[in-house]
Amino acid sequence: MCRFLAYSGKPLLMYDLLYGPKNSLIKQSIAANEAEEPLNGDGFGIGWYEHSLDNEPALYTSIRPAWNDRNLTSLSKKILSNCFFAHVRAANVGEVSEANCHPFQYKNFLFMHNGSVDDFQTIKRYLKRKLSDEVYNWVRGSTDSEHIFALFIHNLHQKYKNNPTATQMVEVLKQTIDEIVEMKKEFGVTSNDYINIVLSDGHRLIALRYITDTSEAASTLYFSEGSRYECSDGVCRMRDITKKDEHSVLIVSEKLTNIKKDWKEVPTNHFLIVDDKQNVSVVDYKTLKEVAPAKAAA
Repeated sequence: MCRFLAYSGKPLLMYDLLYGPKNSLIKQSIAANEAEEPLNGDGFGIGWYEHSLDNEPALYTSIRPAWNDRNLTSLSKKILSNCFFAHVRAANVGEVSEANCHPFQYKNFLFMHNGSVDDFQTIKRYLKRKLSDEVYNWVRGSTDSEHIFALFIHNLHQKYKNNPTATQMVEVLKQTIDEIVEMKKEFGVTSNDYINIVLSDGHRLIALRYITDTSEAASTLYFSEGSRYECSDGVCRMRDITKKDEHSVLIVSEKLTNIKKDWKEVPTNHFLIVDDKQNVSVVDYKTLKEVAPAKAAA
């Protein structure tokens, strides 16, 4: 299953997160520890914001394995950003191509996903019929992931034209997932869906850990928050908050280190919201109400 990370906060060198930690994303591309399929070699992608230039993120994707791409090593040493995504792919829906590599970008939005909408081909044509011409023509690949994103963008345009709040983004993402689950029911498909999503408009970060059948274990999703993430002398960790204006948040599909204090588990069928002031909240999927802060991961 694909592995990813998303960061928001104090400007950070991308290289420090991709390569620095003991269980870095690059190492997970070769040997993930918390997935049935340890190899994620079917391409990768990074996306990052540089708001001094404009609001749209830059994107670099490749079908090469992340561990074997010299360009990624070089680029990540020069990318300093306060908001970026990275994803390594284990293909399940859609062939190996750059069009199918995450993250996906639409205007100022970035989106990535791990897991799967099982039997996606059954509902694919029906889902695409729902899309506006603009969003339909934007889709380039064949993954379930990009089509989830396309339906989200379509629904967002229907409800909120400009600069939606974090709460509104969560509301529309829930609507999107509910529609997909309902589509499957209409076509008699009852298989389980594993959906971990992270999306951003460059100022807000939304994550979802979701599974249709909660009697089974959902895919892992964690977050870490503090003043800043740093790597020094081979040790990487999130530093405690010492200043009110310093707050950074890291979201990962698999823990980057074994420092238990640094990681909290996103509860199954809950959203994690990081608003434009870096405030973090955990929200129940069904009720959209905030719940008690997540506990440290095991």
